[in-house]
Amino acid sequence: MPRLNPKSALTSLIPESGPQRVYLLATLVNIFGFGLLMTAMTLYGTRALHLAPTKTALVLTIAGLVGLLANVPAGHLADRRGPREMLRLSMLVQCAASIGYAFVNSFVTFLIVAIVEVTALNASLAADGALLRRVGGDDETAAAFRSTSQVVINVGIALGVAGTGVAAQINTPDAYRALFLINALTFLVAIALLNRLPRYEPLPGAETSSPWAALKDKAFVAYTALSGAMWLQFSVVIFMVPLWVVYHTNAPRWSITLFVWTNTLLIVLFQVRIGKNVQTVRQGGTALRRAGVIFLFSCSAIGLATGIPAWAALLVLVAAVALHTYGELWHTAALFALDFGLAPAHLQGQYQGLIGVGNGISQAAAPIVLIGVFLSLGRLGFVLLGACFALLGLLAPLVTSWGERTRPPAENPQAEQVIAAD
Repeated sequence: MPRLNPKSALTSLIPESGPQRVYLLATLVNIFGFGLLMTAMTLYGTRALHLAPTKTALVLTIAGLVGLLANVPAGHLADRRGPREMLRLSMLVQCAASIGYAFVNSFVTFLIVAIVEVTALNASLAADGALLRRVGGDDETAAAFRSTSQVVINVGIALGVAGTGVAAQINTPDAYRALFLINALTFLVAIALLNRLPRYEPLPGAETSSPWAALKDKAFVAYTALSGAMWLQFSVVIFMVPLWVVYHTNAPRWSITLFVWTNTLLIVLFQVRIGKNVQTVRQGGTALRRAGVIFLFSCSAIGLATGIPAWAALLVLVAAVALHTYGELWHTAALFALDFGLAPAHLQGQYQGLIGVGNGISQAAAPIVLIGVFLSLGRLGFVLLGACFALLGLLAPLVTSWGERTRPPAENPQAEQVIAAD
């Protein structure tokens, strides 16, 4: 792992470009609100609405699957109407839905608001991907900026989850409702900040492009499938490790929080530095292969924590999570290089929308696949999971090379049209 330099890592989070600073600040505010609700939704369903945990989970699952239908169309609109405009609109809908959560009183109304909110969320992710590409640009600083945005996301989520902890400690319906109202306020602040960005006009070819261009791109569809499968690694520390700690190891239960913060801290310190080394499609394929191999060792190491004393289990798990995070650093850097590098500049929204569908399906399937299949196999399950990640990593250079060969000639970055902010 690169040499630790906290001061340099924190300084690198402040870009020189004005629009980049505005974008990152808007992202931080928005993702803080997301972090508030990320772990509070199930608690809200059970505590405030008095729904059974299974019904609450059903609401979130249905909303998650329905919401995926918005990704590609919303991305197409972002390409044709401008990513900033589409992002602001989707955030406004999310704001209304967040307020609506505070007034739902049944399974049906909870489901309706959840579908609206998650659909708008998926639309915003597609638009945000296109906006990130335009703000980051195509120069040598783009990779570092995209990595910086990932660090900001992790910081925002960590801060938001801390706010959720306060509400969980109070543990009243009104405390959870307050989270939704705060989240609604973050959308309004983020929209106001986005108004300070320039308006990025659609690139030549966007208005006449097919709304299904991304789906017709076989190489990119193959990459989407591979990326979605590899996306499961993000859920290992969140889903698998806590259950493994509680039911299969002697490690103290409080260590679950330690693992999450270890993951977050390493990302904050090293994501930008790793990202600078992964800028091209070819480098992205290599980084994805490296990440897959690292996950083979990290997952296998997690499985070694069973049947040993508490102190030894704690040390093994801390080391395994740190190693897994090292793989995540390369994985995330690869995603930025490949998600943007394999997509035509004028169709970034549509292509990012398709990537979102693959990742969303993976996220929805994560509990069943990771817990129901691999965790049930015990130590062997972790080894097999790591082997799956390694295999995906080995396939990555082949898939990305196919995508690189079938890309159209690179567009001139100077052709991108930008006009003054409204």
